[in-house]
Amino acid sequence: MTGFQIVVLWSDVLVWLLVAAGVGVGLLIARNPPLRAAWRRVGASRAGMASATVLAAFVAVGLLDSLHYRVALDGAPGQKTRYAVEVLSVLDALATPLRTRNEKTYSAPFATRLYAKETVDVPGVGAVRDYPPLKHGGSHLAGRDDEVAADVAFRAFRGAVIGFLAWMAIAALVAAAVRAGDSAVDAAGWRKIWRRETVFAWDAVLATLLAMLLAGVPLLLLAADYHVFGTDKVGQDVFYQVLKSVRTGLIIGLVTTLVMLPVAVLLGIVAGYFRGWVDDVIQYVYTVLNSIPGVLLVAAAVLMMQVVIDTHPQWFATAAERADLRLLALCFILGVTSWTGLCRLLRGETLKLRELEYIQAAQAFGVSSWRIIVRHILPNLMHIVIIALVMDFSGLVLAEAVLSYVGIGVDPTMTSFGTMINNARMELGREPVVWWSLAAAFAAMFVLVLAANLFADAVRDAFDPRAA
Repeated sequence: MTGFQIVVLWSDVLVWLLVAAGVGVGLLIARNPPLRAAWRRVGASRAGMASATVLAAFVAVGLLDSLHYRVALDGAPGQKTRYAVEVLSVLDALATPLRTRNEKTYSAPFATRLYAKETVDVPGVGAVRDYPPLKHGGSHLAGRDDEVAADVAFRAFRGAVIGFLAWMAIAALVAAAVRAGDSAVDAAGWRKIWRRETVFAWDAVLATLLAMLLAGVPLLLLAADYHVFGTDKVGQDVFYQVLKSVRTGLIIGLVTTLVMLPVAVLLGIVAGYFRGWVDDVIQYVYTVLNSIPGVLLVAAAVLMMQVVIDTHPQWFATAAERADLRLLALCFILGVTSWTGLCRLLRGETLKLRELEYIQAAQAFGVSSWRIIVRHILPNLMHIVIIALVMDFSGLVLAEAVLSYVGIGVDPTMTSFGTMINNARMELGREPVVWWSLAAAFAAMFVLVLAANLFADAVRDAFDPRAA
């Protein structure tokens, strides 16, 4: 009997297609000297490689959350296997303690008791108002609340030691690889890395990795026995919600780009190259689209999509499939409304390129227009496309947060930074204030967007031909 059933969501397909496309692009870059030289400049940027290391951690979490399955239910021998309605991921399996150890309601970070007083019965005393102990958070202390600080400090120190030892092992492997790749036999890999004598910015990668391990390993060890970021209104662990929000943010940023890119590139180049009535029609289309308030257009489209979903429940076997369709619909809508800027930019550059002498010479020799576009125009615009893609990612992540905050973003059952911030809106009006859900979502989204922006700056500096 199979213990689980593999579930493939449409968003999972797109995510892994993007991974395959990334591998293919990497092979293409390896065979193209100009592109290889440009990405080598990106690799030499210390800020870019530090931010890429952080982004790699977010991507790893998102990929683990993009492998879904359903657990088999217990049944009598000989009966057909039935599977649970809940769709889980590999990340859910790894974070089972965080997912299953729910409390009654709010609890503060590293707390051992609920955040609000309740009436509890004390033997020999009767009913009193007190903070009830948590079922899971700090339960290993058996009520010794005065030992929380010492226990947290000891576990954090042990996690930092483990993280440092893991970093030393990784750094030793990197140093050995650098030493093996050097023509000088006596060159020390460590010395070359920390003196910044390597082409690739290994010092920035290792420094960032050390900071991540010193912070991440203690956090994971503490999360086994504490709610490190507290719990929300229904007692769910906030740290688990942050991890689940990463995939949503990455899909919004990457899949939306996949929707927007072909339209922007095709229409922008066609408008700039052919000019005339073709240019007028394309300009009219994106001018009309820009004249419509973006939020209203997204809201109308999302609400229409929600009506379709609500009137066809038979389309979905699980709630995850329903939420996944709305997520993809949001990506498509954001892609439709965000291609105009890149299209206008590519049109202007194409107008300039088509007047160059080698383009006019190709036209004079009778080379077809589409061959000129593919062989000469498009390669000279790729630096603009790459820069726009990387820089638009952070804007799309922030757009999801804003749209979910006003109630027109992802499905309410799907965890995202926007839904976390939206749920925290009412918590800020409580007395005492419940601040940790908002702080955790804001901090995680801030790190993701900051890393994306720094990496975008490095890509822009490397690919912009006007840069020094």
